[in-house]
Amino acid sequence: MYSMMLLMATMLVACGGDDASDGGGGSGSSTTITVSQSDIAVTATGGTFTVNVTCTGREWSAYSDNEWLKVTVEGSTSQTGSITLTASANKGAARTAIVTVKSGTARKMITVTQSESLQVSAQEVYSASVGESITVEISCGGNWTATTDVDWLSTQQNGKILTITTAANDAKASRTGKVTVTADGETAVITVTQESAEDRDIVTPDGYRLVWHDEFNEGDQLNSSYWEWENWERGNVNNEQQYYRPGTQTIDGKHTTELVDGRLVINCFKANDGKIYSGRVNAKNGGNGWQYGYFEARILLPKGKGTWPAYWMMPISVDWATEGWPKCGEIDIMEEVGVDANVVSSSLHSEGHNHTNNTQITAARNIGTAESEYHVYALEWTTDYIKTYVDGQLLLSYNSDHTIRNFPYDKPFHLILNLAWGGDWGGYAGTDESALPVQMKIDYVRVFQKK
Repeated sequence: MYSMMLLMATMLVACGGDDASDGGGGSGSSTTITVSQSDIAVTATGGTFTVNVTCTGREWSAYSDNEWLKVTVEGSTSQTGSITLTASANKGAARTAIVTVKSGTARKMITVTQSESLQVSAQEVYSASVGESITVEISCGGNWTATTDVDWLSTQQNGKILTITTAANDAKASRTGKVTVTADGETAVITVTQESAEDRDIVTPDGYRLVWHDEFNEGDQLNSSYWEWENWERGNVNNEQQYYRPGTQTIDGKHTTELVDGRLVINCFKANDGKIYSGRVNAKNGGNGWQYGYFEARILLPKGKGTWPAYWMMPISVDWATEGWPKCGEIDIMEEVGVDANVVSSSLHSEGHNHTNNTQITAARNIGTAESEYHVYALEWTTDYIKTYVDGQLLLSYNSDHTIRNFPYDKPFHLILNLAWGGDWGGYAGTDESALPVQMKIDYVRVFQKK
């Protein structure tokens, strides 16, 4: 009996050693693992680190529990080796990974903690021309600094708050500067745009900022970096009778567009060749157009049977072969025809509603003095609705159903100002050429977008 018990005890001890070694060739109870670092702090930019490993077992391995931390093992079949840890850059919150070094049943853990990435609450900020202080929240895993590239910007740090202060801008042009925030090898750039002194008298709608405007108070012709002219023959659209020509072209000593007394004047006239000439201009914002915003123009309309002035928008880019009109969308902020004097209207055209089948979304109002006084015509355009206003009073309101058929107004559009003569609507009751020449006058055009 004693011999049997001794034999069983010997077998149990032998089985325990084999299990602990797990093929590693050593007793789990006697295998020890030591590492040169068991807690590693990594910056958000990432990096590579080496950890020396000593193991009394014949074999060892290591692995990470997170994909952002890669492990490379060297010398895993000897008692001394190393682990190379490669941490990828962190683009979010602080994070932790565990590296396990294993030999048989023996384990050694290495904790790797990576700090959060550098983040700023705003990458673009805007300042009034009088100067102001703007706060930006900074998130990062350590200390940070801020520098500016222009002398009219200054910064102050307080914990995680960066205060950017702009000096007054007394120039006629807006200006742009940059604030660079640096932390643990990371950088973030904040662009600061400040309005010009000219902008101080501009009333900005609540929640918006001025992003583009033309007050027409410099020179005698349109700024070609802001505007482009159409050069169209008669009947190109809507059976209109005028020829559109650039304002830079002289016709019988006249121009289709000109700047006079701080106004853009679009001239429609009959020339010695018997043709009627006028102007149509586009503001395309460098080819980018605008998607959503508050668009405003102050306009005096012409008088006369046959006139058809308009302030409106079309997409910046249209594939006429596959999309075309009206599927592309059209926003008419203001139109009027001289035969219906002083009746201004706003309309929306899409595949689901357009004037070809008399289903366009339209609102009209007789304001009495559209042809004798300046009035402000505006469009408020968001992802959820379109509204137009005359002198701040609502004219048209249309809510989006978020379908392309009924609300294709989900892409960049550009502004258009033109004075047509005759055509399907302007000449629906005939034209009276004795009214010529006529003028459409625009005091300003302004574009605001959400802050």
